[in-house]
Amino acid sequence: MSGINMFDMIAQAAGGSAVQQVSQKTGLPPDMAQAAIKALLPAIAGGVQRNVQQPGGLEALVKALQSGDHGKYLEDPAALSKPEAIDDGNAILGHLLGSKETSRAVAGQAAKKTGIPPELLKMVLPMVAAMAMGSLSKQSKKPDLASVLAGAVAGQMGGNSSAGGALGGLLGGLLGGGQKKAAPAQAGGGLAGMLGNLLDADGDGNAMDDIFQMVMNRK
Repeated sequence: MSGINMFDMIAQAAGGSAVQQVSQKTGLPPDMAQAAIKALLPAIAGGVQRNVQQPGGLEALVKALQSGDHGKYLEDPAALSKPEAIDDGNAILGHLLGSKETSRAVAGQAAKKTGIPPELLKMVLPMVAAMAMGSLSKQSKKPDLASVLAGAVAGQMGGNSSAGGALGGLLGGLLGGGQKKAAPAQAGGGLAGMLGNLLDADGDGNAMDDIFQMVMNRK
Protein backbone atom coordinates (compact mmCIF):
# COMPACT_ATOMS: atom_id res chain seq x y z
CA MET A 1 0.00 0.00 0.00
CA SER A 2 2.84 2.37 0.75
CA GLY A 3 3.94 2.41 -2.90
CA ILE A 4 0.61 3.73 -4.18
CA ASN A 5 0.94 7.20 -5.65
CA MET A 6 -1.93 9.24 -7.06
CA PHE A 7 0.16 11.22 -9.53
CA ASP A 8 1.67 8.02 -10.92
CA MET A 9 -1.79 6.46 -11.21
CA ILE A 10 -3.00 9.45 -13.23
CA ALA A 11 0.13 9.72 -15.37
CA GLN A 12 0.09 6.00 -16.20
CA ALA A 13 -3.69 5.64 -16.67
CA ALA A 14 -4.52 3.90 -19.95
CA GLY A 15 -0.94 4.19 -21.14
CA GLY A 16 -0.71 7.92 -20.53
CA SER A 17 -4.05 8.77 -22.12
CA ALA A 18 -5.18 10.85 -19.15
CA VAL A 19 -2.25 13.24 -19.54
CA GLN A 20 -2.86 13.26 -23.29
CA GLN A 21 -6.45 14.37 -22.69
CA VAL A 22 -5.25 17.29 -20.56
CA SER A 23 -2.70 18.14 -23.25
CA GLN A 24 -5.33 18.14 -25.99
CA LYS A 25 -7.81 20.13 -23.94
CA THR A 26 -5.34 22.88 -23.13
CA GLY A 27 -2.83 22.79 -25.97
CA LEU A 28 -0.03 22.23 -23.46
CA PRO A 29 2.77 19.83 -24.42
CA PRO A 30 2.61 16.57 -22.47
CA ASP A 31 5.40 17.49 -20.05
CA MET A 32 3.66 20.74 -19.15
CA ALA A 33 0.33 18.93 -18.84
CA GLN A 34 2.00 16.64 -16.30
CA ALA A 35 3.42 19.67 -14.48
CA ALA A 36 -0.06 21.20 -14.31
CA ILE A 37 -1.56 18.02 -12.85
CA LYS A 38 1.23 17.72 -10.29
CA ALA A 39 0.91 21.37 -9.25
CA LEU A 40 -2.84 21.17 -8.73
CA LEU A 41 -3.01 17.86 -6.84
CA PRO A 42 -2.11 19.48 -3.48
CA ALA A 43 -5.27 21.58 -3.72
CA ILE A 44 -7.41 18.47 -4.10
CA ALA A 45 -5.47 16.80 -1.30
CA GLY A 46 -6.00 19.81 0.95
CA GLY A 47 -9.72 19.77 0.21
CA VAL A 48 -9.95 16.07 1.03
CA GLN A 49 -8.09 16.47 4.32
CA ARG A 50 -10.11 19.53 5.32
CA ASN A 51 -13.36 17.71 4.64
CA VAL A 52 -12.51 14.51 6.50
CA GLN A 53 -11.74 16.58 9.59
CA GLN A 54 -15.32 17.86 9.66
CA PRO A 55 -17.98 15.88 11.57
CA GLY A 56 -19.17 13.06 9.33
CA GLY A 57 -16.69 14.06 6.64
CA LEU A 58 -14.79 10.80 6.48
CA GLU A 59 -17.99 8.79 6.30
CA ALA A 60 -19.25 11.02 3.47
CA LEU A 61 -15.98 10.64 1.56
CA VAL A 62 -16.00 6.86 1.83
CA LYS A 63 -19.63 6.73 0.67
CA ALA A 64 -18.86 8.97 -2.31
CA LEU A 65 -15.83 6.92 -3.28
CA GLN A 66 -17.54 3.55 -3.05
CA SER A 67 -20.88 4.48 -4.59
CA GLY A 68 -19.75 6.83 -7.35
CA ASP A 69 -18.41 6.06 -10.83
CA HIS A 70 -15.27 8.19 -10.68
CA GLY A 71 -13.01 5.28 -11.61
CA LYS A 72 -14.11 5.62 -15.24
CA TYR A 73 -11.90 8.69 -15.63
CA LEU A 74 -8.81 6.52 -15.28
CA GLU A 75 -10.18 3.46 -17.03
CA ASP A 76 -11.37 5.50 -20.02
CA PRO A 77 -9.63 8.91 -19.95
CA ALA A 78 -11.45 9.91 -23.15
CA ALA A 79 -14.44 10.49 -20.86
CA LEU A 80 -12.58 13.51 -19.49
CA SER A 81 -13.29 15.40 -22.71
CA LYS A 82 -17.05 15.14 -22.25
CA PRO A 83 -18.99 18.09 -20.79
CA GLU A 84 -20.44 15.91 -18.03
CA ALA A 85 -16.90 15.11 -16.83
CA ILE A 86 -16.14 18.81 -16.46
CA ASP A 87 -19.45 19.28 -14.64
CA ASP A 88 -18.55 16.38 -12.35
CA GLY A 89 -15.10 17.85 -11.73
CA ASN A 90 -16.56 21.26 -10.94
CA ALA A 91 -19.01 19.65 -8.50
CA ILE A 92 -16.09 17.92 -6.76
CA LEU A 93 -14.22 21.24 -6.61
CA GLY A 94 -17.27 22.95 -5.14
CA HIS A 95 -17.36 20.36 -2.38
CA LEU A 96 -13.61 20.29 -1.70
CA LEU A 97 -12.59 23.91 -2.29
CA GLY A 98 -15.83 25.64 -1.37
CA SER A 99 -15.85 28.52 -3.84
CA LYS A 100 -14.73 29.70 -7.26
CA GLU A 101 -12.56 32.27 -5.51
CA THR A 102 -10.52 29.49 -3.91
CA SER A 103 -10.22 27.71 -7.26
CA ARG A 104 -8.95 30.93 -8.86
CA ALA A 105 -6.46 31.44 -6.04
CA VAL A 106 -5.20 27.87 -6.44
CA ALA A 107 -4.77 28.35 -10.20
CA GLY A 108 -2.93 31.61 -9.62
CA GLN A 109 -0.53 30.07 -7.11
CA ALA A 110 0.09 27.04 -9.33
CA ALA A 111 0.80 29.41 -12.22
CA LYS A 112 3.63 30.98 -10.20
CA LYS A 113 5.07 27.51 -9.57
CA THR A 114 4.85 26.25 -13.15
CA GLY A 115 4.83 29.27 -15.46
CA ILE A 116 1.60 27.98 -16.99
CA PRO A 117 -1.05 30.69 -17.50
CA PRO A 118 -3.73 30.58 -14.76
CA GLU A 119 -6.47 30.49 -17.41
CA LEU A 120 -5.16 27.12 -18.60
CA LEU A 121 -4.77 25.83 -15.05
CA LYS A 122 -8.39 26.73 -14.33
CA MET A 123 -9.30 24.53 -17.31
CA VAL A 124 -7.20 21.68 -15.95
CA LEU A 125 -8.46 21.88 -12.35
CA PRO A 126 -11.84 20.12 -12.84
CA MET A 127 -10.11 17.40 -14.87
CA VAL A 128 -7.60 16.89 -12.06
CA ALA A 129 -10.42 16.76 -9.51
CA ALA A 130 -12.21 14.07 -11.52
CA MET A 131 -9.03 12.02 -11.99
CA ALA A 132 -8.04 12.38 -8.34
CA MET A 133 -11.39 11.07 -7.18
CA GLY A 134 -11.06 8.29 -9.73
CA SER A 135 -7.72 7.27 -8.20
CA LEU A 136 -9.15 7.27 -4.69
CA SER A 137 -12.27 5.44 -5.81
CA LYS A 138 -10.38 2.63 -7.52
CA GLN A 139 -8.17 2.06 -4.49
CA SER A 140 -10.98 2.31 -1.95
CA LYS A 141 -12.80 -0.60 -3.59
CA LYS A 142 -9.93 -3.03 -3.08
CA PRO A 143 -10.91 -5.45 -0.28
CA ASP A 144 -7.93 -4.77 1.99
CA LEU A 145 -8.24 -1.00 1.68
CA ALA A 146 -12.01 -1.11 2.03
CA SER A 147 -11.62 -2.78 5.42
CA VAL A 148 -9.19 -0.06 6.57
CA LEU A 149 -11.61 2.64 5.41
CA ALA A 150 -14.51 0.97 7.23
CA GLY A 151 -12.43 0.70 10.40
CA ALA A 152 -11.39 4.33 10.17
CA VAL A 153 -15.00 5.47 9.78
CA ALA A 154 -15.97 3.42 12.83
CA GLY A 155 -12.99 4.81 14.72
CA GLN A 156 -13.85 8.41 13.85
CA MET A 157 -17.44 7.93 14.92
CA GLY A 158 -16.17 6.40 18.17
CA GLY A 159 -13.51 9.06 18.74
CA ASN A 160 -10.61 6.67 18.10
CA SER A 161 -7.67 8.67 16.74
CA SER A 162 -5.58 5.54 16.03
CA ALA A 163 -8.04 4.56 13.30
CA GLY A 164 -7.44 7.94 11.70
CA GLY A 165 -3.71 7.34 11.88
CA ALA A 166 -4.08 4.00 10.11
CA LEU A 167 -6.05 5.60 7.33
CA GLY A 168 -3.56 8.45 7.23
CA GLY A 169 -0.80 6.00 6.40
CA LEU A 170 -2.91 4.53 3.64
CA LEU A 171 -4.02 7.74 1.99
CA GLY A 172 -0.72 9.48 2.64
CA GLY A 173 0.88 7.00 0.26
CA LEU A 174 -1.94 7.19 -2.23
CA LEU A 175 -2.08 10.96 -2.54
CA GLY A 176 1.60 11.68 -2.02
CA GLY A 177 5.05 10.31 -2.71
CA GLY A 178 5.16 6.64 -1.82
CA GLN A 179 8.86 7.00 -1.05
CA LYS A 180 8.15 8.38 2.42
CA LYS A 181 5.97 7.26 5.30
CA ALA A 182 2.98 9.42 6.15
CA ALA A 183 3.12 11.18 9.48
CA PRO A 184 0.80 9.48 11.97
CA ALA A 185 -2.04 11.35 13.60
CA GLN A 186 -0.93 12.90 16.85
CA ALA A 187 -2.67 12.11 20.12
CA GLY A 188 -5.72 14.28 20.50
CA GLY A 189 -5.47 15.33 16.87
CA GLY A 190 -7.96 12.81 15.55
CA LEU A 191 -7.60 12.84 11.78
CA ALA A 192 -5.50 16.02 11.72
CA GLY A 193 -2.39 14.07 10.73
CA MET A 194 -4.18 12.19 7.98
CA LEU A 195 -2.72 12.19 4.47
CA GLY A 196 0.63 13.31 5.82
CA ASN A 197 2.81 12.97 2.68
CA LEU A 198 0.18 13.67 0.07
CA LEU A 199 1.84 16.92 -1.06
CA ASP A 200 5.12 15.57 -2.37
CA ALA A 201 3.69 13.92 -5.45
CA ASP A 202 7.03 13.12 -7.06
CA GLY A 203 9.13 12.52 -3.94
CA ASP A 204 11.46 15.44 -4.66
CA GLY A 205 10.95 17.11 -1.28
CA ASN A 206 8.98 20.04 -2.72
CA ALA A 207 5.56 19.77 -1.14
CA MET A 208 4.08 22.97 -2.61
CA ASP A 209 2.56 23.33 0.83
CA ASP A 210 1.49 26.90 0.12
CA ILE A 211 -1.26 25.61 -2.18
CA PHE A 212 -2.23 22.93 0.32
CA GLN A 213 -2.36 25.41 3.21
CA MET A 214 -4.31 27.88 1.10
CA VAL A 215 -7.08 25.31 0.83
CA MET A 216 -6.79 24.07 4.41
CA ASN A 217 -7.03 27.59 5.82
CA ARG A 218 -9.84 28.92 3.64
CA LYS A 219 -12.75 30.56 5.45
